[in-house]
Amino acid sequence: MKILAIDSTANTSTVAVLENDTLLSIYTANTKNTHSETLLPMVKSVLETLRLKVDDIDAFAVSQGPGSFTGVRIGVATIKGLAFGKNKKCVGVSTIEALGENLRGFSGVVCPIMNARRGQVYTGAFLNGQRIIEDKCMMLNDLIPVLKEYNEPIYFVGDGYSLIEEDEIIKHTPEPLRYQNAYSVGKVAYEKLKNGEFTTDMDLRVEYLRKPQAEREREERLKNNE
Repeated sequence: MKILAIDSTANTSTVAVLENDTLLSIYTANTKNTHSETLLPMVKSVLETLRLKVDDIDAFAVSQGPGSFTGVRIGVATIKGLAFGKNKKCVGVSTIEALGENLRGFSGVVCPIMNARRGQVYTGAFLNGQRIIEDKCMMLNDLIPVLKEYNEPIYFVGDGYSLIEEDEIIKHTPEPLRYQNAYSVGKVAYEKLKNGEFTTDMDLRVEYLRKPQAEREREERLKNNE
């Protein structure tokens, strides 16, 4: 089964093609370029390297959030467009779960964090590969004490890595493993596909975890006017 996977939930744009859970090709760029300008050329490049066409892909996978609202929308829209009318399987993957996959095999607590602004992070956590905190948006200051209760080494991953202060229980994560990785998205998607967890291009949805800023500001204005 050939899987095309992408992630554009943060600054990193990343595209990969897998044969089941084996990586065939990957293209990753950690830039601030607009994902709407980079993703499709990256997809084209990866497919051409493998001498494949979109029609050769059996399933499409994408990080469906949380993350940058614009980035999440672009990633999901790109996959919906590529899969449109092809009757192919589509898989939405939690960005947090995919980031956790980057450090599979690490002993201790693996905690993906994405900067959600205003002191908040999108996060979740895994202990020796097992989920211990579900995806949520919370204050970073509230997260650290919860993780320390496990009394295990803690590894952070994601674009919120720079927010973490040094601590003896917090271990260094190699920089290449901190970023979104389409291979990880594809590996998570492959497990979901084996379990029958997939959808259609029409039904693929984003998962923000919280309302977009514009909507939150609108509700705040309405509340103040009352």
